[in-house]
Amino acid sequence: MKQWTLGVIGGSGLYELDGLRNRRRLSIESPWGAPSDELIAGELEGVRLVFLPRHGRGHRIPPGELNARANIDVLKRAGCTDVLSVSAVGSLREELPPGTFVVADQYIDRTVSRPASFFGSGLVAHVSMADPVCPRLSAAAADAARAAGAPTVEGGTYLAMEGPQFSTRAESHLYRSWGCSVIGMTAMPEARLAREAELPYANVCMVTDYDCWREATAHVEVTNVLEVLLSNADTARQMIAALALGLPEVRAPSPIDTGLDQAIITDPALWAPERVEKLAAICPRKFKPAADA
Repeated sequence: MKQWTLGVIGGSGLYELDGLRNRRRLSIESPWGAPSDELIAGELEGVRLVFLPRHGRGHRIPPGELNARANIDVLKRAGCTDVLSVSAVGSLREELPPGTFVVADQYIDRTVSRPASFFGSGLVAHVSMADPVCPRLSAAAADAARAAGAPTVEGGTYLAMEGPQFSTRAESHLYRSWGCSVIGMTAMPEARLAREAELPYANVCMVTDYDCWREATAHVEVTNVLEVLLSNADTARQMIAALALGLPEVRAPSPIDTGLDQAIITDPALWAPERVEKLAAICPRKFKPAADA
């Protein structure tokens, strides 16, 4: 068995993952509340894999109500070493038509109502988000997407909007003027929280439509998006299998694995016990409940 345990967060259209050996359901409690659904664990191409449907099976949870803290927490508790996010997005660029897979490497966060950190009063930390994704996992995901037959673009800026409504035309043109490549509703604060949890994170964005900036195209409707989603989801499953197959036997350490070593600013003597208790799974190297200290 390879040394990786790959967490996969499936986005719109990707609610199940086929081909897992020794498949089992995991129900893991989190001090941050309920995750989107049970985890599905197993082995795929020699890699331990843990799958979480971001919106729950059947797409029950809207973007603004996702408990991203609980989702990342339970993946860490399940032993994940790295996280691959798969999400549906709209295109803000002519050269990124529906069906394209974009491996995002930057974000602009326009969400407004979502808890964005595991830290807070009683224990303060500031992680670096200058480079918000893991370059080696992103490169491996891009190679896997190409192997699965998807037109693939490496790099691009993801505009994270609050939703659940789609953009106005004025907003869409604004985001294009900012240099954004794709637009979605789920990658933030997910990427921020993965970094706080010391989980290398990559985001493969499946383009389903052109956002409403494109005058020659009808404005976005869910019925149109669903047609592309089905095709994209099949390709995404092949991509995940190709990624697992292509990962090396030995997982070399990543600087992200110890990112909190340079982030925590509160004097350890003043750490709030209740905050330490909740952070125990996020960084067990540093945070231990009082009973285990």
